[in-house]
Amino acid sequence: MTTASRFPEPYRGDGGANLADILERVLDKGIVIAGDIRINLLDIELLTIKLRLIVASIDKAKEMGIDWWEDDPALSSGARRKELARENAELKQRIAELDELTEGEPAEKKRGTA
Repeated sequence: MTTASRFPEPYRGDGGANLADILERVLDKGIVIAGDIRINLLDIELLTIKLRLIVASIDKAKEMGIDWWEDDPALSSGARRKELARENAELKQRIAELDELTEGEPAEKKRGTA
């Protein structure tokens, strides 16, 4: 009597590749999937969505000139520090400008009392 195996046998082919090999090839070469979705009503375009998906290793992406994550404060601590430093410099500049405007006023006016 033959019983069916509970789990299928793994694929065994002469030219077969395992998932790690396939993933390594995709990440090494990179793959791009692009598509557009358009919604029209009576020949009037109501909505257009452009989808772009790139699957590649970080090194391959940088080689292709894609490095947007390095400048995104939500994804990079270095970008967050740059953003905070820029904001800090802007605030210091605004304070300096306000100090210049109020230099000639009496001390009571500077403190907000008359």
